[in-house]
Amino acid sequence: MGVSGCGKSAVGQQLADLLQVEFVEGDAWHSPASIAKMAAGIALTDADRADWLQRLRERIAAARAAGVGLVLACSALKRRYRDLLRQGDPALCFAHLDGAPTLIAQRMHARTGHFMPPSLLESQLRDLEPLEPDECGIRLDIAKSTATLAQETADFHQQ
Repeated sequence: MGVSGCGKSAVGQQLADLLQVEFVEGDAWHSPASIAKMAAGIALTDADRADWLQRLRERIAAARAAGVGLVLACSALKRRYRDLLRQGDPALCFAHLDGAPTLIAQRMHARTGHFMPPSLLESQLRDLEPLEPDECGIRLDIAKSTATLAQETADFHQQ
């Protein structure tokens, strides 16, 4: 979990490889209308995110029902979003990729081919609700390498 540009996809894919489970890119589950809205520099509302989060919850529930692991890259910015995702699997844990807004902005400016413009970073940071003490998860510093972050998350998962 984390704001756009924090490294969710890169860390998530490496984590899935380490755990030998499927990786799901949450961005691929956004509706075309939501992608167009973000690409135009318009922040999504809770209503815009509702169907997307329901689809992700269903994907999590399907993995749980099949008895298989899953790594999902998803912003999960707000507690209520994470609570909804946890309805798919009450044992769901989060790795919050956190870091300096300047570093995240640099990464967003450097990447190509992504629909999310750097201009929306401020709105995501404003919406971000860090993990609360009663939520299963770990906070990670994105200044570290993606390999280190994936390993730290795998180590947390295996505790």
